This record gives sequence, C-alpha cells and structure tokens, in this order.
Amino acid sequence: MRILLIEDSARLRELLCEAIREAGWRIDAFATANEGRLALEGAGYDLLLLDLGLPDEDGLSVLKSLRAEKQQIPVLVLTARGAVDERIAGLDAGADDYLIKPFNNGELIARIRALMRRSPVTIMPTLEFADVRFEMASRQVTCNGTEMALAPSEKSLLELLMRNGGKVVSKRKMEHAFSEFGDERSSNAVELAVSRLRRKLEGHPADAVIETVRGVGYLLREERD
Repeated sequence: MRILLIEDSARLRELLCEAIREAGWRIDAFATANEGRLALEGAGYDLLLLDLGLPDEDGLSVLKSLRAEKQQIPVLVLTARGAVDERIAGLDAGADDYLIKPFNNGELIARIRALMRRSPVTIMPTLEFADVRFEMASRQVTCNGTEMALAPSEKSLLELLMRNGGKVVSKRKMEHAFSEFGDERSSNAVELAVSRLRRKLEGHPADAVIETVRGVGYLLREERD
C-alpha cells in the first residue's frame, strides 16, 4: 500500500512517515497542496492523509476538488480544527475519517487499517500463493498458519511477487515498487532483499519458491515434494 501525506509541519511529517514505514507501508510526504496535487497526478495512491491548514490552499478545497473530480481515494483528515461544525464540514466535503491533533500514532495506524478494509479501491484484502497468506490490512504474513517475521522491505517484495505469482517480475519494476520520492532503491538493494526473503521462505519451509531469471528478474513459483 502506498500512502500520500500532505502536511506542512516538517517535524510531524517526519514522525508520521517513520510510524507508517514501521507499519510496513510506503509513504510520500509533501508540505503544500500544490505538491500533493502533482503527486496525485503522477502516481497511484491507496490513501491520502490530509492536513487542512496548508500554506498555499485550505485542505478543504483540496478535498472538495478531489471529490468533484470523482476520485475515490480514501481521505483521512489530520487537523487541529476540533470543533463539531468543523468536523462536520470536513466529512461533508468528502473526508472518510477525521483525526484531531495531537493524536496517538497507534490510533492513526488503526484508522488507516480500518479505512483500507472498507475502501472501494482495495482490490485484494488477502493475497494467497501456495501455502503463504498475506493479510493486506494488518500486513501479517503466515506460512501454513505460522506467522513469518519479515522486514517492511521484505513484505513489499513478497507482495509484489505474490500479486504476480508465476510470472517474471523485472528488477526495474521491483526498484520502482520499492521506491519513494527521493529514496530510489538500487538493483543491489533489491538483490539483498530477495536473498533475505528467500532464506526466510526456505526456513519455514514454504511451498512458495523465489526463482531467479538471469538478466530479467524474479518469479514466485509453487514447488511441491
């Protein structure tokens, strides 16, 4: 899952990005409405975290324009505007949820999971390949019912391979899938992540095997005894 954050506070952006990455999701963060709009035009996002007090445009107008354009992306408003009439205005403008600052990061993560469970743009709440199961909302990965301890980058890699199970995924596509604005992953980083994930799958052991297609990329295939 890829999240877009539009928040003008540099410190809060940093803290929220850290919490969301620790939860296993990718996030791109911007300080202005204009930058956020450009990001929405150039990339696909599963969720928008939107501050209302932006320096160049009120967040409510951003929200209204998104809904006028029929964009169905779930929007979680993050704001210090806590009055009842202000919350009503945000929800009426098209927000899916509303969180008042200051808030606990644990509650933020729980609200994100809840939005994704009921989101119309969530295509597959659960991925399954061979004996591996990946719960999208909780980011929990299990093999034959036993939870696998995977780093966020390993989960992102496994998600991509499972969505393309039995098909070759190029290294370039993996690098793009891992990337965030200003944080492009190298081919070597992908190889290291593949190596770690392969060892963990073998350690369970799983019927899902990562195969290297030299000069092209990798594929996830099912291997039975």
